[in-house]
Amino acid sequence: MDRITAPLVLDLVASVAARPRPYAEVMAAWRTSCPRLTVWEDAVDAGFVACRTEGGVLVVAATEAGRAALAAAGRA
Repeated sequence: MDRITAPLVLDLVASVAARPRPYAEVMAAWRTSCPRLTVWEDAVDAGFVACRTEGGVLVVAATEAGRAALAAAGRA
């Protein structure tokens, strides 16, 4: 994660920390084909977000590491 994507990664984590969101919704908002803007990939690689199934729906949620990163950045 670099200085350009770090704030965006935290935005992504904050959006799923408030409540888990359907994977399709997260992908519609955060997926990009730009190799320089790897927000989703950086969040996953850092362990800040994870996918799980809730009620038969794949959702994205913030992990404990993601919540800790938000807190460290003063965004909790």
